[in-house]
Amino acid sequence: MNRRLICCALVLFFSLCLPFRSPAPLIYTPGEGWTYEPVGGAGAKWRQARAKDQLDVAQAAFDKQDYTLALKAAKRVVSVWPLSDYAPQAQYLVGRCYEAQGKDERAFKEYQKVLEKHPKFANYQEVLQRESAIADKYLDGKWFRLWGVVPLYPSMERTADMYEKIVKNGAYSDIAPEAQLKVGTARMKQKNYPLAVKAYEVAADRYHDRPEIASEALYREGLAYHKQAETAEYDQSTAGQAISTFTDFMALYPNDKRVPETQNIILTLKNEQARGNFETAQFYEKYKKWKGALVYYNEVLLQGPNSPYAVAARERIDAIKKHTQLASNSKPPS
Repeated sequence: MNRRLICCALVLFFSLCLPFRSPAPLIYTPGEGWTYEPVGGAGAKWRQARAKDQLDVAQAAFDKQDYTLALKAAKRVVSVWPLSDYAPQAQYLVGRCYEAQGKDERAFKEYQKVLEKHPKFANYQEVLQRESAIADKYLDGKWFRLWGVVPLYPSMERTADMYEKIVKNGAYSDIAPEAQLKVGTARMKQKNYPLAVKAYEVAADRYHDRPEIASEALYREGLAYHKQAETAEYDQSTAGQAISTFTDFMALYPNDKRVPETQNIILTLKNEQARGNFETAQFYEKYKKWKGALVYYNEVLLQGPNSPYAVAARERIDAIKKHTQLASNSKPPS
């Protein structure tokens, strides 16, 4: 009896210790992840012993639109031969497969690996264009997904980050100027106007030698300040920055077709400044701070002499002066 137990124990021990391949069709390989391989050794048909041959399998499968096979074959090149001459093209194919499957966010991440690890990749510009096309989808409102499956929400924060990476990959590439402008567009949609201003400032400064980009950036910078000014209470500094930016725009690009529109915006902003100063003056007047009230009523006349608040500001200035003069005359002599 004891001998039988000992034999069973030894059989079990060696069964557990000796390596064997599971007949299950789902196989996990470190660096490659889970793959499906039918029972019977069919996996040997796509697994190759050399990087070049493995890449050929990936490319042939991709050309046949068999993206599942192309993806696992390309991933194997990257994981098994990461330093080979075939790794960049394999990494590129990984991104192409995910893009073809509609997994755009994952494709973008894989394209980033190409650009970061292989800056001399032959198709560098094409990869930048593919990244830009993916980011454009999210700028238009495509939803990001959890684990690449569950739709979450559109995110202008993550979209702006995509465009920033595109610019970082090649700040002076053909794609970068538009990408930098789109960083600002994403921030505007996010209603983060200070970051939108910053993005447009970068575009205007960095690409000053490209008038079509620089003029667009400067104009949009003014619009971002304008939007920010509309949300500010009693702080009219952003309105002043918008006016300054639009003034620079008209001086640098006097023949731009948007100049008349810009002039109207400046007029609106000056009226906004007048409104803010008028309300601030009323605040000081309410608490009988006459000097402060006079300062801000005068600012209304300086910044918006033709604004709707100018007439009322003049009337209040005259009234305050008469009041303070009467108060001064009524004081007994010392």
